[in-house]
Amino acid sequence: MGDTVLYEAGEGVATLTLNRPRRLNAIVPELMEDFDAGLARAEADDAVRVVRLRGAGRAFCAGYDIGWGAAAMRDAEGDEPWDPMADLRMMSRYVGSYMSLWRSPKPVVAQVQGFCVGGGTDFALCSDLIVVAQDASIGYPPARVWGSPTTSMWAHRLGPQRAKRLLFTGDCLSGAEALEWGLAIEAPPAAELDAKGLALAKRVARLPANQLHMMKLLVNQVIEQMGLANTQLIGTLFDGAARHTPEGVAFTRGALEDVRRAVAGRDGPFGDYGQERRD
Repeated sequence: MGDTVLYEAGEGVATLTLNRPRRLNAIVPELMEDFDAGLARAEADDAVRVVRLRGAGRAFCAGYDIGWGAAAMRDAEGDEPWDPMADLRMMSRYVGSYMSLWRSPKPVVAQVQGFCVGGGTDFALCSDLIVVAQDASIGYPPARVWGSPTTSMWAHRLGPQRAKRLLFTGDCLSGAEALEWGLAIEAPPAAELDAKGLALAKRVARLPANQLHMMKLLVNQVIEQMGLANTQLIGTLFDGAARHTPEGVAFTRGALEDVRRAVAGRDGPFGDYGQERRD
């Protein structure tokens, strides 16, 4: 493991900490490689029965690093036509990492503070239980331009109408609202989040590993029988398409020039995700 994801274990719980705090734990290939290694380490340890996933600093995960993503698109594509199947192969690698939380034989508790947005929501929504600070912000702003949720978990976690409410606007939920909507299982004050997340993980870890695995498989089958794999295929294809619409290409060009200005242009009219309202 590198240093973009930290690992510690004790009392039946392995804690993986996303560790790019200066970039709000934004996703880059190195972080995903370290995440994969950390989760594999937890799964290989028979003393670990539960995984806790959290972020260092003031945010859980601010999604994909937009500067890296825009540069990667430029470098990979240049003046060549967009290849949707190459895009699907690239993004499926990330979907596979998020879904490793879903498929892990060990229950995963996501502990969310600050911003949990864009691709960062895939980490949380593919976990089994979400404990979120009351004042956190959870949402998918790329629904406005430049993205589609590749893991497609919003409808499964919230139901179709509430998923549409968020994805039609890109709006976010506070931690308190996430609890009210059934997205989170607990929403303590931020100062109590770490203690609450760890306490829940330790309580789950009291069960035998085989019992936990069976209970997780039993519940997950309900979602998988609803066509999760097919929905994720469509979501991942749409994600590539969304980055290559006229608006998506314009956003990419803007991000290559000035990431902050591009994000402000997208989110400023809505007055959220750290942008001041301009209307």
